[in-house]
Amino acid sequence: MISRWLGFVACMLVGGVAGFLLQGRAGEIIGMGLAATLWMAFDSFCLARLLAWLRLEQANESTTVLGDSVPRMHGIWGEAVGRALRLVKDRNELLVESRGRLNEFLSAIQASPSGVVLLDAQGRIEWCNYFATQHYGFDAQRDLLQHITNLVREPAFKAYMAGNDFTHDVVIAGSASTPARRVKLSVHAHAYGRNQKLLLSRDITALELAETMRRDFVANVSHEIRTPLTVLSGFIETLQNLPLKEAERERYLRLMGQQSQRMQILVSDLLTLSRIDGSPQPGASEWVLVGGLLVQCEQEAKALSSVISPLGHQIHFDAGPVSEISGVQNELFSAMSNLVTNAVRYTPGAGVVKVSWSVLADGRGQFIVSDSGPGIELEHLPRLTERFYRVDRSRSRETGGTGLGLAIVKHVVQRHNAELVIHSQVGQGSSFSIIFPASRVRQMPVLLRAA
Repeated sequence: MISRWLGFVACMLVGGVAGFLLQGRAGEIIGMGLAATLWMAFDSFCLARLLAWLRLEQANESTTVLGDSVPRMHGIWGEAVGRALRLVKDRNELLVESRGRLNEFLSAIQASPSGVVLLDAQGRIEWCNYFATQHYGFDAQRDLLQHITNLVREPAFKAYMAGNDFTHDVVIAGSASTPARRVKLSVHAHAYGRNQKLLLSRDITALELAETMRRDFVANVSHEIRTPLTVLSGFIETLQNLPLKEAERERYLRLMGQQSQRMQILVSDLLTLSRIDGSPQPGASEWVLVGGLLVQCEQEAKALSSVISPLGHQIHFDAGPVSEISGVQNELFSAMSNLVTNAVRYTPGAGVVKVSWSVLADGRGQFIVSDSGPGIELEHLPRLTERFYRVDRSRSRETGGTGLGLAIVKHVVQRHNAELVIHSQVGQGSSFSIIFPASRVRQMPVLLRAA
């Protein structure tokens, strides 16, 4: 700063001396005035260049400083430019860092499985992530600064936002809802900043479905167990209080045994489902001989046929090529056995049940059970593997079915990366196929088969 004043004084002296030499005393004053004017003009020019550069940097908000745009000056103005340049660089570095953090933050929110919507103080959309666009049916660009209640017209949501009580969430229908499949969203608002709001949404359709299935499962189990228990308790009371003939006693005891066996089968199926659900995924190291599974299924099918029908059934097994399946033996037998016994149960006496195993051209294995039973209407096919779902409840009870057999089959099939295919036509019978992937099927060598 001292050098600046010294320069100003030197300029004044030079102007005064020059004026004095040219015009005497009057010229001295004129020379000093001209020198001061030139000094102020140069000073103003340097200030104007500095201000113009700073305005340009502020307007551009650039993250880099171009060397050509920096004014080149000396002295105190050069120092001012240098300090300003450092401040601009610091600002730009901070801006780059802030933008990077903001992008990371937005990327994290974008990857969140929850829908996220930022609303301004007037309830207009400032930003939303991908899942929010799916939940509400937004367009991330078109719907910016649109009022949220103009886009989400659910009465429950409008009342929730108007009530300004965000201590709880609200459940609304999602934009993907259809009459056949209702999508449910849990929406929770959080206030922040200056009356701004953060909307978080979750798709709870699966949770709601699981809760419904749980309630139905408990109700079905209770009903299935209560029915035979009621019969048993009635028979026991009769045996205790009434004098019965031996034939009547034997009849009651036989019926009691049937109801007791029905409960045992139900409990056994429930335990099987529970064990399958809680077991680790089957590995690829354990191989099971298909022929052994078919022999067990055939024995079980013939034994069941002799019990439920005086006429019996025409049961045919085709073991196909000697093969092995990679998986859990008990689970594989349970799935195959359930398909075979179902075919026997629902096929009238003297009907035909065919069971076969084959290896397809692409290496996959196919286990097929077909019957000449009454067939199943098309509308029932999608729900056959639901727990306790029955096409004909009275028929199921007559044959001793629990309504869990196909649910067990579905779980085993899924765990072994296989596929369950069902074909049926009313009056012409049904066909159930399990198709195993080629990675889980291997044929035995020809020499080993001959041995």
